Amino acid sequence: MKEWSAIQLRDAFLKGEVKAVEIAQYFLKRIEEHNERLGAFLNVLGERAMAKAEQLDRKRAQKKALGKLAGVPIAIKDNMHIAGEITTCGSKILENYRAPFNATAVRLLEEEDGLLLGKTNLDEFAMGSSNENSAFFPAKNPWNTECVSGGSSGGSAAAVAARLSLLATGSDTGGSVRQPASYCGLVGYKPTYGRVSRYGLVAYGSSLDQIGPFATNVADAALMMEVIGKPCPYDATSLQLPAEIYKLTKDLDGVQIGVPYKFLDGLNPEMRANFDQSIEVMKELGANVIDIDLDVLRSSIAVYYILATAEASTNLARFDGVRFGLRSKEARSLEEVYEFSRREGFGREVKRRIMLGTYVLSAGFQDAYYKKAQKVRTLIINAFETAFAHCDAIVMPTTTGGAFQSGSISDPVEMYLQDIFTIPGNLAGLPCVSVPSGYDEQGMPLGLQIIGPQMCDVSVLQYSYAYEQANNIARLPEGL
Repeated sequence: MKEWSAIQLRDAFLKGEVKAVEIAQYFLKRIEEHNERLGAFLNVLGERAMAKAEQLDRKRAQKKALGKLAGVPIAIKDNMHIAGEITTCGSKILENYRAPFNATAVRLLEEEDGLLLGKTNLDEFAMGSSNENSAFFPAKNPWNTECVSGGSSGGSAAAVAARLSLLATGSDTGGSVRQPASYCGLVGYKPTYGRVSRYGLVAYGSSLDQIGPFATNVADAALMMEVIGKPCPYDATSLQLPAEIYKLTKDLDGVQIGVPYKFLDGLNPEMRANFDQSIEVMKELGANVIDIDLDVLRSSIAVYYILATAEASTNLARFDGVRFGLRSKEARSLEEVYEFSRREGFGREVKRRIMLGTYVLSAGFQDAYYKKAQKVRTLIINAFETAFAHCDAIVMPTTTGGAFQSGSISDPVEMYLQDIFTIPGNLAGLPCVSVPSGYDEQGMPLGLQIIGPQMCDVSVLQYSYAYEQANNIARLPEGL
């Protein structure tokens, strides 16, 4: 079953070639065999998955209607609520918090008969680029466990790459779906901001966060988008547009592809060679490639780490040790409850970002930092709009290289720079996908990023499907 796509597995179940109980047992066994080494799951929902599988087998035997994801194993990033289950956000402060309701994305996946296997590991409160900031243990890369799986959705990426699940959800605030997807040889998709409801997603940066799928191929990611890409009355930022049907095509005839060559100056030779090869594949498929100016994106890291941390400092103020989450046993006053609970519950990176965000919002500094960053964000949005007046999609690498060794980056600024190519898509609210594009000299996966205008989600996945079919390089990590 690990060799099958989600669509192939679903179709086999619908035809009666395999039972849902067999599917659940198979993937739960794989989790049992490999999760201790990989650290992909924080919480495995074995009983829940088996109960759902038994229900699906009964429905199929009774010839009742089954959903688009019938029998497909799915992992959920542990910053999204599943009613009655623990949501930790990878943090000690929430390690015993039990969610009272379903996230909209989770509800939609279950309504279409997906099998929820468990909650996956992440950088604490989705703040990180390597999954080394999890309060519990890091998620490791199935291609080489000495390397990071990426962040913040590293657990979801590791789970799908190792075929402990065939689909998974991630949240992408500055590249947290696309970067792990690139490092782990997967398709990772960040939809247009508002296309997928954020209701039930624990907020990090509210104007940047977006839920998206991990999959082994573009068609599976598109199927998941058909399920979760629906309007939601509980999310004020949800686009009130009907769900889309993703009809995928295998050519790029006449498609205008923009490449910001100047912005890509300094790309390491190995990554540049892989990128140039990907561009040649697109040309062979009929695309026209043009040079575009996006040099303003050099400011995106600075803008992001002002705006995202400002929003984080506000969003995380609710974790005070009073209403929910960890409460310090050492506190003797209300003030100490606030101070000690946060000191004991939050990790180093979360504290760093809260302090930075509080600083840029404080009196005397808001004009110098926060408001200026908002103005530059507008310039970035305008630069994308100007570029899209001349092209249908923009292509660049997903990352600056393959997955790096665990513990090799200790400087926070150097770690932040790992997201230089993914952050702009969040700042502008654009649909972006990472598709496997090859492997580096160490055999680690590399990814190509395709970016489209707002609300052109279908087109972005169509272009990525055409590229994927022509490139055809995806494979399983050895030993799994």
